[in-house]
Amino acid sequence: MDIMVGLAMSGAKETMMAQAVNTHNLANASTAGFRSDLIRFNGEDIGISEGSRMSNSVDFSHGILQATKRTLDVAIDGEGWMAIQTPVGETAYTRRGDLRIDANGQLSNGSGNKIIGNNGPISIPPFGEIEIGTDGTISIQPIGQSPNALAIVDRISLVSLNQNALFKNADGYLLLPEDEITVPDASSQLLSGTLEGSNVNPIEAMVRMIDLARKFESQIKMMQTSEENDQTMASVLRIR
Repeated sequence: MDIMVGLAMSGAKETMMAQAVNTHNLANASTAGFRSDLIRFNGEDIGISEGSRMSNSVDFSHGILQATKRTLDVAIDGEGWMAIQTPVGETAYTRRGDLRIDANGQLSNGSGNKIIGNNGPISIPPFGEIEIGTDGTISIQPIGQSPNALAIVDRISLVSLNQNALFKNADGYLLLPEDEITVPDASSQLLSGTLEGSNVNPIEAMVRMIDLARKFESQIKMMQTSEENDQTMASVLRIR
């Protein structure tokens, strides 16, 4: 009976961990550019859509493109990635394109991470108008200048990398090992006024949540049944 309890406890623990991952994915279903974590059971990845690519328990399939008509919203058309700077100074990679200019005049995304350009984090001087080209070039109309007086500020760094080497750290950032290199990606383009959504399918995640809850209930019931069987066996032995 101890073996049955052990198996049920192990299964319940794995199911709880899987539910936590699934809940995190579902909570980010509306987060631009989010890449869902995969759920593993006995080495198998659960919840992967056909055609998706996976590595290190992250689903790298693309999200759906959504037109926003907002100048600072950009989506990557291709396999490239944007380089960003994390709060601790690491270089991470993302396809999240809901850009904005922070209080210090630096270009960042919706999670507050600085966007890296040709010479590090991109700073934007005061401007009247701003536009982002398909190659990532950022041009502004300086305040007080005519509409035709556009000045190039910097260029968003689009890189090609070994996607199989990407891993997600505890803070949710996609990083590369130190020995991995990136190269400029000339084949990818930025689509202004567009966002790439999360690759989480909310309906699938909800169905999975229900399924995992049922699995957990069944494992708890197995432990209760094992305990009842132990009590019954002990009663039989006492009678003898």
